[in-house]
Amino acid sequence: MITFCGALILLVLGYVVYGAIVEKVFGVDASRKTPCYTMQDGVDYIPMPTWKVYLIQFLNIAGTGPIFGAILGILYGPAAYLWIVFGCIFGGAVHDYLSGMISLRKNGASLPELVGDELGSGVRLVMRIFSLVLMILVGTVFVTTPAGLLATMGDGVGLLGSPLFWSIIIFVYYILATLLPIDALIGRIYPVFGVALLFMAVGVLYGIFANDGWMPEITSAFTNHHPNKSLSIFPMMFITIACGAISGFHATQSPMMARCMKNEKLGRRVFYGAMITEGVVAMIWAAAAIKYAGSYERLVELMSPTGNSNPAVIVNAICNDWLGTVGAVLAILGVVAAPITSGDTAFRSARLIASDFLHYKQDKLWRRLSISLPLFVIAAVLMNVNFDILWRYFAWFNQTLSIFTLWAVTVWLARQQKNFYLTLVPAMFMTSVCTTYILVAPEGFRLPEAWGCSIGVVVALALLVMFVVWLRKSKANKGL
Repeated sequence: MITFCGALILLVLGYVVYGAIVEKVFGVDASRKTPCYTMQDGVDYIPMPTWKVYLIQFLNIAGTGPIFGAILGILYGPAAYLWIVFGCIFGGAVHDYLSGMISLRKNGASLPELVGDELGSGVRLVMRIFSLVLMILVGTVFVTTPAGLLATMGDGVGLLGSPLFWSIIIFVYYILATLLPIDALIGRIYPVFGVALLFMAVGVLYGIFANDGWMPEITSAFTNHHPNKSLSIFPMMFITIACGAISGFHATQSPMMARCMKNEKLGRRVFYGAMITEGVVAMIWAAAAIKYAGSYERLVELMSPTGNSNPAVIVNAICNDWLGTVGAVLAILGVVAAPITSGDTAFRSARLIASDFLHYKQDKLWRRLSISLPLFVIAAVLMNVNFDILWRYFAWFNQTLSIFTLWAVTVWLARQQKNFYLTLVPAMFMTSVCTTYILVAPEGFRLPEAWGCSIGVVVALALLVMFVVWLRKSKANKGL
C-alpha cells in the first residue's frame, strides 16, 4: 500500500514539476493564434472548450489500454509500478505533450508529416505506411473485442448474441464518427464517457482502500511473477504496459486536439495532463487487480477461466463486487464503450493522415468518404484474422511508433536549440525495448534473450551516434 500511495503522489508531482519544466523548454506563446482559428473549416478545425478537449484527448489515448495493459503488466511484479510512474512522467507525458505542441505549431499536422519534416522524406514515407497500418489495426481490434463481449452479454439470443451483428453496428458508428464534424458526435459523447471512465477509476480506488488484502511492495520490484517465465520483465513488460506509460498511438491522436485547442498555454493540461491521468488510471487498475486476487497465481486463474488470459473478466468481477449495481454498468463501459471510443478516432486519424499526405481537402462529405472507404474495406478483411495475432503485432507497432516520434521530437528540439535530452533518453530506451522485443518474442525472431538485449542496446547506441554526427554537422553549418 505504501508503494501504491507513493506512486500516485509521484504521478501528481510529475505533472506539477516536470510538466512545468517540459512546458518551459518548449516555449509556449500564448499570443500565437492556434489552427482552430487560422484554419477553421467546421469539420476538423473547430474551437472547442478546454474541458472537452482534455476529456476527448484522455478518452482517445486511453480506451482499455490503461486497464487491460496494467492488469496484464502487474503479473511481472511491482516493477509495473515503477514503469507506470517513471515511464509516464519522463516518457509518455513528454512524448504526448511535445508531439501535440509541435503539431499545433505546424497547423495540426498529422504525425507522419511531423516526423518527416525532422527525419527526412524516406522516414516520412515509412511513417505514412506505418501509421496507417497501426490505425487500421487499432480500428479492427477495437471492433472485434467489444463485438464479442456484446454478443456474450446477449447470451446467444438472436441477433443480440451474434458477433457479426454487433460488428456491423460498431462499424456503422465508426463510419459516422469518421465522416461527421468532430463536434457533432465525438464532441458530444466523448466527454460523457471520459467522466464515466474517471468515475470508475475513483470507485475502484475507493475499493482498494476499503477492502483488506495483500498488495505487492517495491521490495520485490525485479522479481518476475509472470506464469510464463520465458517472458522476462525486459522487454516484455514495457510492451505489455503501453498506454499507462508510453504509447506511439497517442501521437497519432494529438493532432486531432491540436486542431481544436484555443491557446498554446492549454497544452500542458490537455496533452501532459491527459497522459498523467492515464497513468493514474493504470496504477489504480494494476493495484486493484492484484489486491482483488490476493496473489499472482490467483490473478492468473481469475483471468483464465477458458485457458486464455482475458483481463475483462477481472474488470467485471472487481466492478461488480466492489461497486455493486453501478459497478456493473461501469464494467460494461470499461470493456465495451472504452475500446469503441479508441477505434473510432483511430479511423478518423487514418483519414487525416491520408488526406494530409495526399493534400486532399476534407471540406466535403464525398471527399472524406473517398478517403475513408478503402480504410474500412481493409479493416473488414482483417477482421477475419486471428485476434491474438492482430493484438500482438498491434502492440509492437504501437511502441515502435513511439521511437520514430521521440527521435523526431529530439531533432526538432535540437534544431530549436532547446534541451533535447528530455526526449533523447526515452528515445534510446524505447529503441532498445522494441528492438529487443521483436528479436526475442514468440511472434518475432525468437533469438536468445542475451542476443536480443545486446543487439537492442547496439541499435540504440548506433542511432545515438548518428544523431551526434548530425548535430555536429548542423552546428558547423550554422557556425555555432
